[in-house]
Amino acid sequence: MVTGGAGFIGSNLSETLIAQGHHVTVLDNFSTGKMANIEMLLPHPAFRLITGDIRNLEECRQAVEGVDYVFHEAALGSVPRSITDPITTNDVNISGFLNMLVAARDAKVKRFIYAASSSTYGDSETLPKVEEVIGRPLSPYAITKYVNELYADVFSRTYGIECIGLRYFNVFGRKQDPNGAYAAVIPLFVKQLMNHESPLINGDGEYSRDFTYIDNVIQMNLLAMQTEDSNAVNTVYNTAFGDRTTLNQLVGYLQEFLSEFDPKIEKVKIIHGPNRVGDIPHSLASIDKAKKLLGYDPKYNLRDGLKQAVQWYWLNTNTPCVSG
Repeated sequence: MVTGGAGFIGSNLSETLIAQGHHVTVLDNFSTGKMANIEMLLPHPAFRLITGDIRNLEECRQAVEGVDYVFHEAALGSVPRSITDPITTNDVNISGFLNMLVAARDAKVKRFIYAASSSTYGDSETLPKVEEVIGRPLSPYAITKYVNELYADVFSRTYGIECIGLRYFNVFGRKQDPNGAYAAVIPLFVKQLMNHESPLINGDGEYSRDFTYIDNVIQMNLLAMQTEDSNAVNTVYNTAFGDRTTLNQLVGYLQEFLSEFDPKIEKVKIIHGPNRVGDIPHSLASIDKAKKLLGYDPKYNLRDGLKQAVQWYWLNTNTPCVSG
C-alpha cells in the first residue's frame, strides 16, 4: 500500500507497481494529492483507493489489511510551509508517521519503506552527504523527517518490523504540481517560463542541489522492496543522482529545453531575491551505499530528466502559452 498515493511520488510509484502486477491500496486525504494523478488506476481490479488521513489510526489500520509492503509517501512537504505552520507539519509528519508504523506493526507487514529527506543533513557542511554524518536541523520540516528515522529505527529494533528510509534529494518529474504557494522549484519555474513570467531565484543563484528525476526514485523504492539482503534493511539511503547543479544552471537548462516549444522563452528575464530562511547552500549526495547494498543504478541525469519533465508539462499543463 502507498500512503499519499495520489501525490507526485506516490502516484508514479502506484502506477509502476500496478504495471508490474502488484495489488495496490492507496491511502490519501487529497490535501495535496490529486484524483487526476490516479484516475487511470481507478478501474483496475488490483487497485483500491481509501480516502482517509494518516492522522486517523483506524483509517491506517484499514489501509494495511492484507498488505505485505508499505510505501509511506504521505507528508506535508516544504520547508517554508513548516516555518509558517510547524504544528500541522508536526501533526502530519510525526503523529501520522507513528500511526502508520503502529498499524503496520499490528498487521505484521513485512517491510515499511518510507520517504525520508535530505533536509535531515541540516547544517552539516560535509559534501557529498553520507548517510552516517548529519548536522542540526534547520527547519521544523527537517526535524519531523529526522524524527521519522528515529521512530523507524526504534520500531525495527523493538518490534522486528523491517524499515528502510529513503532520503530524497530534490525529486522532480511528471505529475509534480506547479501550482500553490509551496510548489517545488522546477515545476514552478516551468510554469512561469511557459507563461513568459520571470522566475524568482532566491539569492544569487549559486546555491546548488542534487536534483533527482522521479524514475530514479521509483527504482530505489522497488529495490528497497525487493532486497533480500539482511544487511540492506533497517537503515537509510540517499536517493539522488549524485551530482549537483546551481539554480542558475537549472534555469538555463529549462529555458533551453522549453525554447524548443516556444522560442520566446529563451528571452524571459530571470530575477533574484533574498535567500530563503531554512535553505542550505549546497546539497550533494553520495549514493555509494545504495549502489553497494541495493544495486542502485540511476538512469536519468538532470538534463535527461528535465527533457522528459518539460515535455510532460508542455503536453499536460493548461497555460495561456500552451493553449494559445
